[in-house]
Amino acid sequence: MFAVLIPVVAMAIPIVAIVGGITAAILRTRGQFQIAELAMRERIVALERGIDPKTLPPPPAVSDSGQLQREAATPRQRALETAQGLSIASIITTASGIGLAVLLEVIPDSRAEHLWVIGLLVILVGVSLGLSGAIVKRNAPAERPPGA
Repeated sequence: MFAVLIPVVAMAIPIVAIVGGITAAILRTRGQFQIAELAMRERIVALERGIDPKTLPPPPAVSDSGQLQREAATPRQRALETAQGLSIASIITTASGIGLAVLLEVIPDSRAEHLWVIGLLVILVGVSLGLSGAIVKRNAPAERPPGA
């Protein structure tokens, strides 16, 4: 009975991952547009109440990719945010690779002896993401003093 379930589960895992990733991207984009819309509504209400537009903060801009853009972010801040994202992805990918390698090593299957190497590939992707994050952080432009 379990022999029938193994191929079904093996095919269901990537399908669930893909559908989950697409759903998460849609929800994130939708949330970012809602934030931008609420900021615009607040700005309109403030203008209707007679508040000077020069005293209002600039509204958040939404790029073509759906990301909220902050105008106050300096190139250094953007580089550090990118490095942080790469570091987080590195930790997650490396941990997933370790888990996959351990899982494939403990599966009792006499036909495949070195399946744990697949996990090693995932670990190496995680390490390369970490190196990319370190390079981006190291090459981040220096912070310029205000007015310079």
